[in-house]
Amino acid sequence: MDRRDFVAATAGLALVAGASEPPAAGAEERPVKLTPAMEQAREAGLKALKPTAKELERGLKLHAESVVFDAYGFAPRAALDTDALRRAFDAGASDAELQDMREEMGMIRCADDPAERTEFETAWRAAGVTCIFQNAGEEGQDPLRLLKRLARFTYVTDALRPFVSRAAVPDDIDAVKKAGKHCLYLTGNGVPLAQQWATVEDELKHVRVFFQLGIRMMHLTYNRRNMLGDGCGESADGGVSDLGRAAIAEMNRTGVIVDVAHSGWRTSLEAAKASARPMVASHTAAAAVNKHIRGKPDEVVKAIADTGGYVGVCCIPSFLGGGITAFLDHIDYLVKKFGANHVAIGTDVAHSSPTKPGDGRPLGAARKQRTRFEALWPKGALDGATDPGRTLAWTNWPLFTVGMVQRGHSDDDIRKILGGNVLRVARAVLKDVPGLSPAGR
Repeated sequence: MDRRDFVAATAGLALVAGASEPPAAGAEERPVKLTPAMEQAREAGLKALKPTAKELERGLKLHAESVVFDAYGFAPRAALDTDALRRAFDAGASDAELQDMREEMGMIRCADDPAERTEFETAWRAAGVTCIFQNAGEEGQDPLRLLKRLARFTYVTDALRPFVSRAAVPDDIDAVKKAGKHCLYLTGNGVPLAQQWATVEDELKHVRVFFQLGIRMMHLTYNRRNMLGDGCGESADGGVSDLGRAAIAEMNRTGVIVDVAHSGWRTSLEAAKASARPMVASHTAAAAVNKHIRGKPDEVVKAIADTGGYVGVCCIPSFLGGGITAFLDHIDYLVKKFGANHVAIGTDVAHSSPTKPGDGRPLGAARKQRTRFEALWPKGALDGATDPGRTLAWTNWPLFTVGMVQRGHSDDDIRKILGGNVLRVARAVLKDVPGLSPAGR
């Protein structure tokens, strides 16, 4: 079997045929035709892995059978409507308004534009992903700021049913898998704070509100310091504040997963020791394999594992120290050191629809802009390794499974890493939550 045949074989990943149960009525049964960009990434990944035909067959079958749950990521992004942007620019739209338009276009044009919907569906099927723990909140604590992405993905999942729906509980994800469809499970990307500083209870009142709106996970911090603790970009790394401990307790009580992916090492450790329910670092790396502020050292990983949680290995080359082989090195290390029950994959990347002819034209004279507070990375933090050929492209998810097969992981362990661990933690955190508890459904 030559490389072109390998690529063709991996294009059939989204088939439900061959899974442990027969496909349901209406389930996707036709092979997906990869776009040129997806095919190029697939070829690069196969060239890096060099699987045998037997490894490829076993990996693809296992991927198709499994619930594949991205522990933190993004639904495929649409191309921008540059004509609409130019009209807004010519009408005097502010920089903030134009940026908001760009973000909204990338998130919702899959529902409004037929060509973007085709690209969106093709990416999902090429990846063979069942569910994404979707970034549905802009980085920060302001409730109104957090609400925008939540609204956008509520709209997308309303508009694109039944192909992609919004899961409220883990059982919804299992049902979607059986139907051969896809879904989003929502993370808020920040703990909403009233920012009025009246009482602790009043300050944290929006945690429950956002849970009721469908948010099931929240970042304790982003890169920088907030009122709850220190992010990974703070050199002081002062740990979790008293309000942060109260926020963790409220998240535990409400049924929201505590996520420390962007938190500092001390903050992550103290959060794990404070949490009464399983908590996670949803998209990170093993600092013992590649030392980076966005990775987690062994002490932190063990503390997270001790809660019953997991660490999700991301697809960011500078955090990993390379492409798909480095990614697999991180998985190998974490499984060997802490056990397969505590490892997941949180890609932190998205497939992006390619620009069309004429797209990307400048709207006006470029001018220097200040860096947003959340993006104030320490010098050199985003330098380092790259991923030539895009071996870690989101649509290369099937090759992540093939790579784990090559590395000798058992089928049971691979199923846990692909999605079983995320489902287990999601169920555990909802335990005893009125109305949504697995035992009460």
